Amino acid sequence: MRAEAASPIARLVAARSLNTFGRAVLSATVMFELYDRTHSKLVLANVGFVQVLPVIALFVPVGELVDRVDRRLLTTVAAALTGMVGIGLAAASFLSAPVAVYFALLLLYGCVNSVHAPASSSLVPMIIARGDLVRTNQISSSLQELAAISGPALAGFALAVILPGAVYAAIAVTGLTSASLYRALPRPRPIASEAASNRRDWRVGLRFIFRSPLLASALTLDMFAVLFAGVTALLPAVAADVLHVGPIGFGMLRASQSAGAVTMAVLGQRLAPWRRPGRVLLIVVALFGLATIGFGLSTSFPLSLALLFACGALDNISVVIRLTLEQMVVPDAIRGRVSAVHFVFIGMSNELGAAESGVAAWAIGTIPAIVAGGVLATLVVAVVAIRWPELAAMPPLGELTPSDS
Repeated sequence: MRAEAASPIARLVAARSLNTFGRAVLSATVMFELYDRTHSKLVLANVGFVQVLPVIALFVPVGELVDRVDRRLLTTVAAALTGMVGIGLAAASFLSAPVAVYFALLLLYGCVNSVHAPASSSLVPMIIARGDLVRTNQISSSLQELAAISGPALAGFALAVILPGAVYAAIAVTGLTSASLYRALPRPRPIASEAASNRRDWRVGLRFIFRSPLLASALTLDMFAVLFAGVTALLPAVAADVLHVGPIGFGMLRASQSAGAVTMAVLGQRLAPWRRPGRVLLIVVALFGLATIGFGLSTSFPLSLALLFACGALDNISVVIRLTLEQMVVPDAIRGRVSAVHFVFIGMSNELGAAESGVAAWAIGTIPAIVAGGVLATLVVAVVAIRWPELAAMPPLGELTPSDS
């Protein structure tokens, strides 16, 4: 990367990593605290549900907002509001507030994140040269995963010795620091003018994705793989009821998947670019589903850690391919609306996946829910491969342009 670009890139990556750290601390702590208070898997489901509602409800106005307002300003405000949510959760915990108060704060956090995610994602290619995107995504992914490791791990250790309210207070620090880093970024380069017919058309992002066999197939894989095979929301139940480990063991389980992702991100920088990244994407998502099945069947703590580590490594490959694909093929003028739709897929796959996991575990049991999710994820790979053969034939990421979408 060019030396003159290093400082803005470092600030951007640090801001996004701090936000990820705060999100990881929030997610791990609120799930652990509420499950400890209620021992209800439905409560775990609702933690995901209340955060995904704003993602679905707001993607239209958020997409237009990101395409019309300074993306640096939006990320700054969103990061600062994340810190405010941390303060609210800390107060709720110290006051032993009703569970409904937590859900109200999580709903607000979902609104904030529905703006932050597409704004920060669409800001990246406005600051970084196209030739640097793959490497930057690898670096950003590794540091964000490192933040995702340290967040749950530190939360798990902290929960063993201090009250959850003190852990939430850390989110205020990370949110405000992230906001200051976003504010220090240079103003994004000007966006080329859109065609008049697209300027007020909120559907342009949807149309672009669903008319693009590459984007549509990659997002479908991500959405349904994590929707069915994501196990993060069930880790409190697995730690307590299956593996019989305490908060430290829970923190290790939460961290192991991110540890695998960091390891793969570091190794990925030393590997040659994939000649057929779409084919790689299909393979790693299928392996992700199989590793999830193994995790569901495991009653060994070390084996469970190893399988989650493998899931994280495989997921990192998927993330780098998907993010770089979007950044290479989407025109700047509609990037906000495409990113907002993209985040509906990602938000639905993570937060709605948490809701689906909680409901499934309540209905059929924790272990059957995890195993069934892994099976469904592998079936999705077969369906996508048949429905969109263009994905397997996709050329190297560095050769893609908007005309290849």
